[in-house]
Amino acid sequence: MNLVGETYIMSIIAIDIGGTKISGAVFTPEGTLLTRQKRLLDSRSGEQAGQLAADVLIDLLRETVEDRDRMVGFSVPGIVYPDTGRIWAPNIPGWEQFPLREMIAEKTGIPEACIHIGSDRTCSILGEVWKGAARGSSDALFIAVGTGIGVGIMVNGQILHGISDIAGAAGWMALEPPYHEKFDGCGCFEYYASGTGIGNRAVDYLKEHPEYQGPMRDKKLADLSAYDVFQHYSEGDPVSLKVIAKAIEQWGMASANLVSLLNPHKVVWGGGIFGPALQFLPDIYREALRWAQPLSIRQTEFVASELGEDAALYGAAKLTQS
Repeated sequence: MNLVGETYIMSIIAIDIGGTKISGAVFTPEGTLLTRQKRLLDSRSGEQAGQLAADVLIDLLRETVEDRDRMVGFSVPGIVYPDTGRIWAPNIPGWEQFPLREMIAEKTGIPEACIHIGSDRTCSILGEVWKGAARGSSDALFIAVGTGIGVGIMVNGQILHGISDIAGAAGWMALEPPYHEKFDGCGCFEYYASGTGIGNRAVDYLKEHPEYQGPMRDKKLADLSAYDVFQHYSEGDPVSLKVIAKAIEQWGMASANLVSLLNPHKVVWGGGIFGPALQFLPDIYREALRWAQPLSIRQTEFVASELGEDAALYGAAKLTQS
């Protein structure tokens, strides 16, 4: 790496804004991570959350050589309106049409043309293709399963955005008829197979089966989460077995649909649930084999994210070179 004292030159700065924290890092153009930091949002909203993102960037700028054309990439948890640099991030109150690019330029002096913003879906697949599990692929998917479910999609080396950057909102995939109003708030796939959905389906089971006296009966229903479901799965807990079996079915069906439509080389599984759900990857692939176009699914490899929680951070850096 090139250094001037303790200062990095020829560098890219990447910022990953999540629902609860902001991570930042300095990278070389080749993708070597040089230094990093993390700050908690602590329920900040609106301009306060934007100011925290600017503060993280300013701290990292101090570690790079002064250059008005330094490139900065942002990953955001929502939708990007590229013509204006405004974003919609549902997990951050006050970030509807939020002028992130304009605010960062004003706070830091970096020209707006040097500030690149992408959704976390876009950045995650870019990161994995650049330096992760889909390295070198021109056709790949990143399925992120956490509080919700989203998919980053690369086809023929290009990211699919859709007309409003909503492409990849896979939580809304229709996987189980008939339609029920319970799907209104999050979509069918997310209802059963997101982190939130897994916890909520365990709560439903406990409410419907008062005879159950297993280990999750001792927890307050309001505190029950996907973590508890995974924790007790290896013990043969019937609630965990039932809820996880449904999630595996949904993960398999959804990925089969995506493979049949898009014919990817790699399907990368990441997010907080993968994680503990990586043990089920062979089961998910077997389920997908039942549903997918048979030639396409056998050309596709299901793999775990190599970058983990840093996938979007790497992708934000790569965004500046795209």
